[in-house]
Amino acid sequence: MSELQKDDLRTWLPFPFEQAVERTKEALKVEGFGVLTEIDVQATLKKKLDADFRKYVILGACNPPLAHRAFQAELEIGLLMPCNVIVYEEGTGSVVSIMDPALMSKWLDNPAMISLADEARAKLERVIHSLRADVQGAAE
Repeated sequence: MSELQKDDLRTWLPFPFEQAVERTKEALKVEGFGVLTEIDVQATLKKKLDADFRKYVILGACNPPLAHRAFQAELEIGLLMPCNVIVYEEGTGSVVSIMDPALMSKWLDNPAMISLADEARAKLERVIHSLRADVQGAAE
């Protein structure tokens, strides 16, 4: 299991892929994140390489107030933005995994980015907790 898989910014959902993507987008929206980009990896690999792959999407999520503050603190932050969120089909459900902003802030030598990364991480943890609550609600 990779480091990212051990992270608590990851969860398995007992929902079909399309439903997991929509629930993830909604949970992001609640925390002030919009989806700037959406890459359909399955369709891209099929089109470019004629290769089959599971359903897999990369969502480029951005929280505008946090992004604005980050750009003011560190111009090079654009290299690490937006926050990537992946959703992919796994067994009878789907996995949602989010890049940890704290890892991104470690790549920059700027103490101002640490508190911003912590704030972003807290919001993204709430996204994962919200998705897990959806699972509990669906089970009841």
